[in-house]
Amino acid sequence: MARKDPRNTSRFWRAAQVPGLTCLHADFTDHDYAPHIHDALVVAITELGGAEFRSRGATGEARAARVLVFNPAEPHSGRMAASRRWRYRAFYLSEEAIAAATVSAGVDKPRYFTSNILDDGRLAETFLSLHMALEEGRDPFAASELFAGGFRALFSRSGDPPREGGAVGPDRRRLDRVTAEMRERLSESLTLDDLGADAGLTAFQLIALFKRHTGLTPHAYLTHLRIGAALARVRAGEPIARAAVAAGFYDQSAFNHHFKRTHGVTPLQYLASTGEAA
Repeated sequence: MARKDPRNTSRFWRAAQVPGLTCLHADFTDHDYAPHIHDALVVAITELGGAEFRSRGATGEARAARVLVFNPAEPHSGRMAASRRWRYRAFYLSEEAIAAATVSAGVDKPRYFTSNILDDGRLAETFLSLHMALEEGRDPFAASELFAGGFRALFSRSGDPPREGGAVGPDRRRLDRVTAEMRERLSESLTLDDLGADAGLTAFQLIALFKRHTGLTPHAYLTHLRIGAALARVRAGEPIARAAVAAGFYDQSAFNHHFKRTHGVTPLQYLASTGEAA
């Protein structure tokens, strides 16, 4: 299902061949993505035009013959900037899909990407062909070959071994404590002072802690948690207005606004696209 807007269209769908893989085909002329994260590995390829994105404190450019990669939970934002159009395709790989890609590519472990930009026209063409094959669904054999070859090249040439977790320091423990409290109290009117006090931090220190470890402000991170919680409730059959309030949004309109700023479509349009709408 495409978004009904003459200037912007976007279509999400679940790839039947790869469990946990969601695909997006978008054509934007005026959409800006607010800073956000995905609980998925994101691989994106530009078909036409381009856009600017910001990640890791730097600004990069999405354009043809270039593959963009964002690790799971890596903050990023995007805007049209100088380009008047951005038509692109993207893969969102959940943990299940990452595991499938790892096995199919014949590598021992998932990879961590130290750069968001891969200037590799051949790889970009492979992923474009894979995306179109998954969209058309007419030749599963060809799609499986492209999937294995594309991710083998991506992981082998551009991915680093996953980062090993070291000892958890006091900063990380404070952050984990605050984010756990956020999850438990999503529907409440949380304040920086309350969350900071529980972790022994001032409001300013709490903001700095989140920026260091997540790349997002506490409010942006909380919004991400609320979006996920509301979407899960809607998927379970709860009416969207009730799910929005239960997850901490003021109303359904606020949920729609924040979801659209990070996904490019409303929650119901997203669920309809992926075949999950009631």
